[in-house]
Amino acid sequence: MRIHITAVAGTGMGALAGLLQEMGHEVTGSDVAFYPPMGPALEQWGIHLFTGFDKQHLRETAEHDAPDLVVIGNVCRKDNAEAVAAVEFGVPRLHIADALRRFALPGTAPLVVAGTHGKTTTSSLCAHLLDRCGLAPGFLIGGVPSSLGRSFRAAGKRKLQSSGSFVGTRRPPFVLEGDEYDTAFWEKTAKFLHYDAEIAIITSIEHDHIDIYPTFDSYRSSFVEFVRGLPKNGLLIACASEQAVVEVAQTAACEVAYYALEGEDTHGVAPHWLAAPAQETETGITFDLFAGGVMAGRYVSPLAGRHNLKNAVAALAAAAQGYGVPLRSLAEPLAEFRGVKRRQELRGTVRGVRVYDDFAHHPTAVDATLDALRKKHRQGKLIAIFEPRSATACRRLHQDAYARAFAAADVILLAPVGRTELAAEEKLDVAELARALGVLGKNAEAPGDVDAIVARTAATAEAGDTVLVLSNGAFGGIFDKLLAALAG
Repeated sequence: MRIHITAVAGTGMGALAGLLQEMGHEVTGSDVAFYPPMGPALEQWGIHLFTGFDKQHLRETAEHDAPDLVVIGNVCRKDNAEAVAAVEFGVPRLHIADALRRFALPGTAPLVVAGTHGKTTTSSLCAHLLDRCGLAPGFLIGGVPSSLGRSFRAAGKRKLQSSGSFVGTRRPPFVLEGDEYDTAFWEKTAKFLHYDAEIAIITSIEHDHIDIYPTFDSYRSSFVEFVRGLPKNGLLIACASEQAVVEVAQTAACEVAYYALEGEDTHGVAPHWLAAPAQETETGITFDLFAGGVMAGRYVSPLAGRHNLKNAVAALAAAAQGYGVPLRSLAEPLAEFRGVKRRQELRGTVRGVRVYDDFAHHPTAVDATLDALRKKHRQGKLIAIFEPRSATACRRLHQDAYARAFAAADVILLAPVGRTELAAEEKLDVAELARALGVLGKNAEAPGDVDAIVARTAATAEAGDTVLVLSNGAFGGIFDKLLAALAG
């Protein structure tokens, strides 16, 4: 089948293009630009690319056939030239979630990882563990697991005969990062509702995506609908330390397995999966794992931070209880996990200054990531550079929470708000945030642009310091500029 993807250069849409091409379809795509890393990756995968949106991309020409199907990204509005042409020419259209449901998920047992925080790391861990244990999972993830080398793969033939009892043990897994964001302009529903999840993980529920969920109740309701859609013989793995997750999990018709860390408030439920941290060093966290109250062995997670330890426990639970993988066979693969690009990713060390990249932008994620790096690198200053860019981060919703989120940092440099179209009364005030951080004893500034932030960092950082750049975007090419400036 010839499939055209409109707005192909996004993380998820680009991965879908690569997946469909891998599955034997002829794939073309269009977008306004093709910046690294996705642009070069699409070319490497053999995707024929068109710059700009044009109805001619959906017509038969001397250079290409007309597509049999169009997949339209959720960044497109109804007046997008190719969206209009699809209707005009009678070309069937899908959004990314239904494209995955139609082409990638049949014959698999979908594992959907949902939650406000930790989806990418947890889904990457799940795919890695299941892969290393012979289950040949398919996956589509919003990041690139370093051990797997790319963000997508079609499900293969499983090699391991597992002993689990859930629906997921009979067919190869397909791991999906379950996004609660909406699908397309013509169908404003959460993506994770379309994946026919049989096993699910919920890591956390905090108000996010304020542009489509104006209240916490509206946001929470999407998770309730997701949980109620799980089959009765399925499995929900739920974080017991998150009260909202526990409340939503109690609406499930299937079995619920809770997980937590030792000493956490579990809001009246007993965790089946419990991790007791033993030692935290620069190389990771050693912990004892308990399953159903029984000691299941000592494990090592190479990821920094208690939040990532919970992500690891959720992934272990999904592999063992969901897909029947013997726990003893998961210890070595967990220790070998090499992380995910743009999640506490070390981009370089220059003159003794470490520069990390992380996607965190919600206050809870910012706080957890900074705390993890502070414990990983206890010596030297921790310099946090933050770009508020997402729809939620750009708004005043978390103005006060951000002042508390940078507690572990010594120096905070705040970039201008990424969405300039917001009204002043609605927009996050970075100057006000810098003043609030100053009252709390922090060295905080709000330089005017990326170049000023780079210059200030280069003037401040010394050997032994750690710089953490927090952004969910390209941030003006800050890493090349920063590493060059630190090199002098």
